[in-house]
Parts: sequence; structure tokens; C-alpha cells
Amino acid sequence: MVWYVIDGMDGSGKTTVSDLIREQLESESRRVLQITHPNRNSIFGRISSRFLHIDSGVSVLIAPAFYILDVFRSLRILRNSKREYDDIIFVRYLMAVGYLPEKICDIAYRVLERVLPMPDIRIFVDLDAETSMKRITERGEDLEIFESAEKLDRTRNRMLRLTDGWIIIDNSKTESFTELQIRDIVDSSLALNKSSTSRE
Repeated sequence: MVWYVIDGMDGSGKTTVSDLIREQLESESRRVLQITHPNRNSIFGRISSRFLHIDSGVSVLIAPAFYILDVFRSLRILRNSKREYDDIIFVRYLMAVGYLPEKICDIAYRVLERVLPMPDIRIFVDLDAETSMKRITERGEDLEIFESAEKLDRTRNRMLRLTDGWIIIDNSKTESFTELQIRDIVDSSLALNKSSTSRE
């Protein structure tokens, strides 16, 4: 089983990238489970999502706390589904720490990196804050507490500082350019997986 994590700030195109990876894997007859955080199928994900729309000091604490509980729930699903699926994709995982205050962002990431299991493939979807904000606005949904061009720019800079060991996808160009980057990643992953399976 290969575990992929697709991360990045709001509006960067994480879900689109995840969908493209899932489609490419499924075209190779692989069984794929895709989980997005916050997960609307989880009580923790629903509570986290609700507090992301309430602009208050308490929300900044409650939304991440329930987000972490939601991630722990998904990790249990991951552990119990290894035989059922060939690939599992998490949309959002570690980089949510980029929304935390500057002083604790890096520390929180290092702690989580030691405490949580690490995926086989970490993909960071990068896009400038202005374009991300435009995409978020075009969705026509209520804005979350972290969604403004200024906040997204700060979040992006924090996240980029933490991308050592990540594959960075540049999502600022054409859709076909993004697809090409994804194809290279998936092809490499499948080749590596076949190589390790044949050695076992």
C-alpha cells in the first residue's frame, strides 16, 4: 500500500490534485481510498469545519483541536484498511500547522513529525495567495476565519518553510502542466512499488 498526503493552503488546488492522482491510480486498476480533512463524515471534522466559520479567539483553538481528532480517526481507518486498498490519499495532514501563530507553527510541525506516522509520498500544492483567494471567492461559499489574501500569504510562507522532504507541485500554470507533474509522481510511485513487490 502507498500512502499519499496532499497538502497546501486553502484554494491551492489540493482536492483537484488528489482527484487527478486517484483517477490515474484507478486507471491502473488500483483500489484507492481518498479522505479529506476536515472530514464531513466524522463528528470531529464537522465540528472543526463549523468553528472555521466563526471568527472568534475560541475558534482558533477549537477548530485545530477537532481537526487533530479528525486526523487521528483517519489514521485508525488507514491502519485498518491496508489490506482493502492499494493506495490511500489524505487531503490535508501536517501542513495545517501553517494556520497556527508564527511562534508555534514550526515547533508544532516538528512535534507532529515525530509523533504522527509519516506518509510514503508528501505532496505540497503551491499557489500564490492572490490566486488562491480568487478561487475561494469563486466557490461562493462562506469564508473561513483564515481566508483573506493577507492571511493566506502568511500561511503560504509558513508552509513553504516546512516543505523539506516534500514534493512541491506548482499549480500556478496550466491544468495540463499540473497533470504532467502528477503523472511523473504517480508513475515513479508505481514503478517503485512494483520494484519493491517483486523483491519480496
